[in-house]
Amino acid sequence: MATAAATAAAADVPSCRDLPAAVSAFADAFVDFAVSGIFFPSTPTPSPPPPPTPTTFLPSPTRLVAIGDLHGDLPKSLSALRLAGLVPPHDPTSWSAGPTLAVQLGDILDRGGDEIRLLYLIRRLAISAAGQGGALLPIMGNHEVMNVSGDFRFATPQGLREFSAWAGWYRAGLAIKRRCARGGDGGDPPPKNPFLGIPKEFPGVKPEFWDGIRSRLAALRPDGPIARRFLADLPTVLVVGDSVFVHGGLLEANVEYGLERINAEVSEWIRGERGANAVAPEFVRGRDAVVWLRRFSDGVNCDCQRLEGVLGMIPGAKRMIMGHTIQTDGINAVCGAQAVRVDVGLSRGCGNGLPEVLEINGGGTNVRVITTDPAEAWQYRKQGAEKAAIATAVKEKKGEVKEGLALLVRESHGLKEVQAKAA
Repeated sequence: MATAAATAAAADVPSCRDLPAAVSAFADAFVDFAVSGIFFPSTPTPSPPPPPTPTTFLPSPTRLVAIGDLHGDLPKSLSALRLAGLVPPHDPTSWSAGPTLAVQLGDILDRGGDEIRLLYLIRRLAISAAGQGGALLPIMGNHEVMNVSGDFRFATPQGLREFSAWAGWYRAGLAIKRRCARGGDGGDPPPKNPFLGIPKEFPGVKPEFWDGIRSRLAALRPDGPIARRFLADLPTVLVVGDSVFVHGGLLEANVEYGLERINAEVSEWIRGERGANAVAPEFVRGRDAVVWLRRFSDGVNCDCQRLEGVLGMIPGAKRMIMGHTIQTDGINAVCGAQAVRVDVGLSRGCGNGLPEVLEINGGGTNVRVITTDPAEAWQYRKQGAEKAAIATAVKEKKGEVKEGLALLVRESHGLKEVQAKAA
C-alpha cells in the first residue's frame, strides 16, 4: 500500500518531461534581461523558424529611412533613432514610427562597448516595429563578417568586458537548462555548450583580455549563440523599391552571381552549416567584396559610369545606398544621386560624428537628409584635436592605422582569423 501511495504521489509531481519549454524560456528571459535590461515578448505558441534565406527584395514603403554605421555606441545610436522618429524620447525599446521601414547599414560591432546591448535593442525594436506594420532591418557589414571570422582587430577593452559579462550570464542560463536535460525522467537533451573547443589562453595578448576573447569567439563564431540569433538572418544586400542597400558596394560580378544567392550563402555560413571553421563566402572577402568595396563611397571622383551599369542590372534600381566609409561632411550623394553615402562616423569610437539619417518618401521621389537640430549640434562640433581624431578614424576605417585590440597584440601575434575547434 505504501509503495502504491508513493507512486501515485510521484505521478502528481511535475517532472522535467513537462517543464523543459517553460524552463528554457525562463532561462532565456533571465539571460536576456541580465545582459541587456530588455525583455522580449512571450508568445503563447512557438515562434516559426526563421526563413532559410534572408529577405532580399521588398516593395517601396510609404516612408523609408537609412541609418549608417553604429559601431558599439548605444547613446549615439539612440540619438540617430530618435532623430529619425523611430523611437519616443523616453522609451527606446518601443517603436513610434508606424509603417516606416528603416534600414541600418551594418557595422553594429567593434569600436565601442555597447555591441551586445545594441544587437538586443535593434532586435527588440524590430519586433515592436513589426507589430505596427513597420520594420527595422540591419544588414551585414564588414565588421560583422570580421567578428564571425574571429578577426577582432577592432574590438575594444570595453567590448571584451561586455562579452565576458555576457558569457557569465549565458553559462548561468545553461546551468538552469541542464536541470531539465535528458535524464531518467525524459527531459530535453543537454543544451550545446558554445565554449567547448575554444582556447583559454591567447599567446601574445595580455592575460586580462583572454576571457573576453574566448567569450567573443564563443558568441560570434559560426553557430555561436549571438551570431545565430542576431546575425544569421540579416541580409548582406537588400533592395527596397528602387533603392539598393549594401554596406560597401556592388559590382557586376556580384549581381551576376545573384543577390539572393549571396544572402543565402552568408546566412548558411553564420549558422554554421558550412562547418565551425569555414571561411567566409567569397563575396564578403577581399577589397572588392560587397562589405569592403569603397569604389562608390570614397571621395567625389567615383566611377559613375560603372555604377550606372551595375544599377542597370537590377530591375528598377535607381540608387545605391552605402555605409562603410566615413563622410566627414555628413550624408551626401554623387553620380547624380545614384551613390548615396550615409556613414557619418557616428560612434564616439569612430569620429563622434553629428547624427544624421536619410529619409526617402513617396516611393523614392522625395529624398532628404535629417540632421541634428542646431540647438543640439554644438555638442558635436569639432575642435582642432577632434578633427585630427576624425582624420585618424577615417584612416582606421580604411585599415591604414591599427586601433582597438590590434594595439594589445604584439606585431608577430595577430588575432586575425582566430579559429576554434568544433565542439
